[in-house]
Amino acid sequence: MAQGLFTVGFTVAEVLRIQAKAKEMLMEGKTLMSWGDSGSNASKQFPMTVKETLDECAHALRVLAPYTYRRRRRIESRR
Repeated sequence: MAQGLFTVGFTVAEVLRIQAKAKEMLMEGKTLMSWGDSGSNASKQFPMTVKETLDECAHALRVLAPYTYRRRRRIESRR
């Protein structure tokens, strides 16, 4: 469940960039960053999973621009 991490201090454009980067990482299968230099290796896990980041972005967009990114309503008609 989203906590609203990107709703304060972020613009819609910034949240969309974060969302695009998370989507790129998801498509590439990246969740862990590794690198090496002069015989030493290091790795870093991202502070949020890709799913958590995408959930936070979706929540932030609904809060920051509700008319553009609001959840769609399902309307049922009974006959």
